[in-house]
Amino acid sequence: MSAVDVSKSPEKISGMFDAIAGRYDFLNHVLSAGVDRRWRRRAIASLQLTGRETVLDVCTGTGDVAIAAIARAPGARRVIGVDFAGAMLEVGHDKVRRLRLDDRIALVRGDAARLPAADRSVEAVTIAFGIRNVEDIPAACRELLRVLKPGGRLAILEFAEPTLPVYRQFYQWYVRNVLPRIGRAISRHPGAYGYLPESITAFGTPEQFAQTLRRAGFAEVSPIPLMLGSVILYTARR
Repeated sequence: MSAVDVSKSPEKISGMFDAIAGRYDFLNHVLSAGVDRRWRRRAIASLQLTGRETVLDVCTGTGDVAIAAIARAPGARRVIGVDFAGAMLEVGHDKVRRLRLDDRIALVRGDAARLPAADRSVEAVTIAFGIRNVEDIPAACRELLRVLKPGGRLAILEFAEPTLPVYRQFYQWYVRNVLPRIGRAISRHPGAYGYLPESITAFGTPEQFAQTLRRAGFAEVSPIPLMLGSVILYTARR
């Protein structure tokens, strides 16, 4: 059994991300060799935006997905990013201001299981690498459905354990040995990047999460493997 604490109380998770907020973006790019940008673009492309939509980006962190949704042509008309880690949002606010996107991106503090949005109020919802950190995942999935308009699209990026034998062995070695050491050295947080591999295992398989989305009421649920199955793009519609 792992000695890493994978409990997901909001206080624990928000505190962990607040502690690494200043180095979070840099670590994402380093640890993924820059491929994280491509994953976000793929998720936004799956929404099939026309330029008229309001997108809700849940677990927005420092706002990279929100910014990517505006940057795409055609992109979203407006994006609302929600996160419960205040320091992460502060980094996001700085980025939004630098890019002069204040009039199109609003970043607000909130909980994925109790979203600060009205019923059927947005055309699309996104989450990038945040759903596994939510304490009550089924409740969060029901919230995602609640805020979507009929026909609205969902795009969720999340890590997974790959199934290809040789790549699976390399992946497990990397995320359990290399990634935590680099993460600790750069973030100066003793636990954040040890938590990552354990949280991926605890999250379950892509099909299990796809079933959670279906039980919440989503249709056309499709788990699309990226990076040889170590990242999954889940797409669905209301």
